[in-house]
Amino acid sequence: MSLNIVILGLALRSSWGNGHATTYRALIRALRERGHRVRFLERDTPWYADNIDADDDVASCIALYGGFEELMDVYTGEVANADLVIVGSYVPEGIDIGAWVQATATGVTAFYDIDTPVTLAAVDVGRCDYLDARLIAGYALYLSFTGGPTLAYLNRHYGANARPLYCAVDPAKYTPQMARSEFDLGYMGTYSDDRQPTVHRLLLEVAAEWPSGQFIVAGAQYPKTVRWPRNVEHVEHIGPQEHRYFYNAQRFTLNVTRADMIRAGWSPSVRLFEAAACGVPIISDDWPGIESIFQPDREILIAHDGADVLRWLRDMPDARRIAIGNAARRRVLAEHTAAHRAEALEGYVAQLPRRSTFPVFTTELVS
Repeated sequence: MSLNIVILGLALRSSWGNGHATTYRALIRALRERGHRVRFLERDTPWYADNIDADDDVASCIALYGGFEELMDVYTGEVANADLVIVGSYVPEGIDIGAWVQATATGVTAFYDIDTPVTLAAVDVGRCDYLDARLIAGYALYLSFTGGPTLAYLNRHYGANARPLYCAVDPAKYTPQMARSEFDLGYMGTYSDDRQPTVHRLLLEVAAEWPSGQFIVAGAQYPKTVRWPRNVEHVEHIGPQEHRYFYNAQRFTLNVTRADMIRAGWSPSVRLFEAAACGVPIISDDWPGIESIFQPDREILIAHDGADVLRWLRDMPDARRIAIGNAARRRVLAEHTAAHRAEALEGYVAQLPRRSTFPVFTTELVS
């Protein structure tokens, strides 16, 4: 059955400082390939307008709005008539928008949390700008980037109907390339205080200890105080269209996880799936549930310190390195593509009835 889907997300036009874009783009492509109609409503902000990098195939589904009042004035009909309305994390005025969606939509309503541990840490203390406790149970679905015990917590503590909807990869855009690797190890990620100690330990210190190795870090917002070893190249931004080339230029790639995600577990990064789809072996920090995504030592390497990383970079035979990358790619293609997520979403929606009455929107819901 074809669904009419409306998504209100952070941004689809630009991936600059916005990791949500890659996830939404892959999911939207997969949904449209499966015959669904998708409209993405995006707040028109100068930062994203000045850094557009979306392909035409997904850009065609974007509609812009200037603020909450304009959103209601122009798009109430679309939201009311949609079979599925999804509100994403970090959407500006997300609490007001969520209350409006819940009061207006006659189809299934869902919250898509691409930042679940961060969201819950803020909601638990009443400091989340885009979601509050009263809205969680009001969504028919709570789609979570994080699985495991977090889902049970959402259901038990907040009355949610939480289901996992991990990030994924578009396998048409992420494929292996037969080329000579330029770098021994690379890492892609915007700077964050909680990740940087691990980046320092597993990449920068390793580079300093192995001067003949070649390393690359791609990501914005790194402070000037970061001391880059001479054999580490830093690139501020690499657009999604260049990600495949970035991964394929590495012998190994590094995955580093945010502290909130480590505590919650079961929070795979989209970078894991992108790199694996390219057949590039991944070295990752450890977190609960990682073995449910990739099998350690066969499909992924878990590093506990820089010595592990240095040993693999210098001593691992190419045959084993390639075998690990190939095994991870097979796992991704079998379980972690955008088509798998679209199919899961269809299944969740099919289990829920369409609301039979048109609720009346009141300003009290948005106060």
